[in-house]
Amino acid sequence: MLNKRQPLREEPETDPQAEQKAVALKYDMERDQAPRVIAKGRGHVAENIMAVAKKSTIPVYQNKTLVNMLMALEIDREVPPELYRTVAEVMAHVYRIDKHAQSRMQQNNPLR
Repeated sequence: MLNKRQPLREEPETDPQAEQKAVALKYDMERDQAPRVIAKGRGHVAENIMAVAKKSTIPVYQNKTLVNMLMALEIDREVPPELYRTVAEVMAHVYRIDKHAQSRMQQNNPLR
């Protein structure tokens, strides 16, 4: 039997009683070997992280399993090699969203 890896998919928290968690990553290709945790928190802090992302039009990817793993990392730490593939899938997803949004913006405003 082949052990095929299941593709990562969005997995929002469905329990309304669950405490909200959020982790923000940043990747500077010139400085970093891997994305690093720049913010993380629970409850009110998580809500603030999400509000800043929304206000800044930063795409949000929801995956409760991944956020739980990333919550264990310290601020300003790079993602460990064990999570490279998963985080790369998330970043590819975000890149596609950004590219799609840019394309729509150019179609709606051809003078730009």
